[in-house]
Amino acid sequence: MRYHPPASAAPLLLTPVDNEAPARMQRLRSLGLGQRPEPALDAFADRLAEVTGAPYAMVNFIDEDRQFFAGLHVPGGGHAGIEGVHRALRAGTHGAGAHGVSRYMARDHGYCPHVVVRRKALVLEDVCDFPRFAGNPVVDEIGIRSYMGAPLIDRTGTALGTVCVVDTEPRRWGRAGLETIKSMAAELTEQLQAREDGGI
Repeated sequence: MRYHPPASAAPLLLTPVDNEAPARMQRLRSLGLGQRPEPALDAFADRLAEVTGAPYAMVNFIDEDRQFFAGLHVPGGGHAGIEGVHRALRAGTHGAGAHGVSRYMARDHGYCPHVVVRRKALVLEDVCDFPRFAGNPVVDEIGIRSYMGAPLIDRTGTALGTVCVVDTEPRRWGRAGLETIKSMAAELTEQLQAREDGGI
């Protein structure tokens, strides 16, 4: 069934306005985050995929124009760039031969920008159940059907980005999934703070 909004309805705002983006960019630069892949964040994404049972997991930092997957897990244990993930999802190859490709994604793709602006976890067991989210480009272009993400809010109160998992099939994440993604976000936030303090 296709959703048809009433003629008088305002168009759905698919990507939220992000007034905190300039401050976030400055904070990310001061932390040295969001510019390059990091093995420790790839390892964190691997563990996130393992504990949630999701095929794809990301540590995502967001600026004014784009998203950057500084930590990335794809099926088979690889860390392909997001373009490789797109190809793998379309071709069913699960990231084969996709290593070393860009990890960037446009800000209007996906659901992490909503998590960052809302500053709250978001669980979409089937994105097609929600008109606001079903029209996102990742649904038709990549085949994403379920999403779960939580914000990384640091000690300054800045939402730096997210930890998230996605699947090409609907998933019943449930309350356990929500608690897991929130707990993993809190854990990574603590690690980033320890790194800033020189502890790691």
